[in-house]
Amino acid sequence: MGVGGTLEYISDVLRSVKKRKKKKPIQTVSLKIRMDCEGCARKVKSVLSSVKGAKSVAVDLKQQKASVTGYVDAKKVLEAAKSTKKKVEIWPYVPYGLVSNPYVSQAYDKKAPPNHVRAIPVTAKVTETTMDDNYTTMFSDENPNACSIM
Repeated sequence: MGVGGTLEYISDVLRSVKKRKKKKPIQTVSLKIRMDCEGCARKVKSVLSSVKGAKSVAVDLKQQKASVTGYVDAKKVLEAAKSTKKKVEIWPYVPYGLVSNPYVSQAYDKKAPPNHVRAIPVTAKVTETTMDDNYTTMFSDENPNACSIM
């Protein structure tokens, strides 16, 4: 194997290192898809399982949710789901306990599954209050005319 063989081996190793692509991390992409029947669910499952890198596909007809697990890209999964001609969006809900103010108008959604609310950014402000400022000053101890009934 002389010097020429050694140099050839080293150059092959260096070429193979350059050609390797970084493998995408395994992840789960969840989508909210409008499905009416079992036929729709089967169609969605077959389309999503054909996405390159998908290892498993779970479809929940009751929650209108489809989850794809594998070495997939979220954009490609979304494009594949849109090819079914159904209303599709990334799963917008998170568990109730993960949101600091779950009943602000941006987070509360009547259509959310049980114990879930919409995911909102942390910078969302609470602008709605159940108590009006007039009532707090009306019954204040500092107001001499607060309650004439007493």
